Amino acid sequence: MLRRVNERELLLQIADDELVLGWRNSEWTGIAPVLEEDVAFSSIAQNEIGHARALYGLLGDDADALALDRAPDEYRCAPLVELRFVPDWARTIARHVLYEAGDELRIERLKSSSDAAVAGLAAKIDREEVYHRLHARMWADRLADEPRYREALDELWPYAVAMLDEDLREPLAARFGRVVPSNTVLQSLGRGAHVEDWPALWDEMTIVRRSVAGASW
Repeated sequence: MLRRVNERELLLQIADDELVLGWRNSEWTGIAPVLEEDVAFSSIAQNEIGHARALYGLLGDDADALALDRAPDEYRCAPLVELRFVPDWARTIARHVLYEAGDELRIERLKSSSDAAVAGLAAKIDREEVYHRLHARMWADRLADEPRYREALDELWPYAVAMLDEDLREPLAARFGRVVPSNTVLQSLGRGAHVEDWPALWDEMTIVRRSVAGASW
C-alpha cells in the first residue's frame, strides 16, 4: 500500500523546501554565468521564499517563527534542496529541472484540497511556478547535450524521487523516462536525512534572528 502524508505535513514539507531552495538559489546572485541569470535566479529565489512564507501562514500565526526558530533537525526539507552547488551551474540546473517537475505534481494535488484556503493558495503558487518551469525547461534544452548536465541528472535523480510522497514517484519517473530507485536508496535520502551542507546553511539563515533572542524586527 502506498503511503500518503497528511495535508498539514505536506504543507510543512513544501514550505521548508521552498524556503531552503530559495536560499540556495539566491547564492547565484552576482555570480551566475550570464548577467540575465543574476536577475532570473534572484527572482525565482524571492518567489520561493514568498511561497514558503504563505504556506507557513496557513500552518500557524507566526510564519517567521516557523521559518527561523526551529532547530536544524526539526526542518522537514528534502536533502535535494539542501545541497550547495555554487559554482556548479550544471548541477544547479539539473536540480532546478527535477525540483520544478516534482513540485508541479504535489502543488496540483493541493489545488484539489477540500480546504478552500489551501486550494486557493496552491492555485496562486501554481500560476507563479509556471515561469519557474519555463525557465527550467529552457535551460534543460540548452544543456541537453552537455555531459556534465546529464551526469548531474543521474546523480540527483534519486534525491528528486525521494522528495515526493510515494504515490507521486511513478508519475515523476514517467515524465523523465526513468525508473524509481530502490526503497533502500530512497530511504537514505528521505526527509530527516539532512546532508552535510545543511547545518552551515541553517546557521546562515537564522544567525540574525538568533543574535537578539526575543527581539521584534
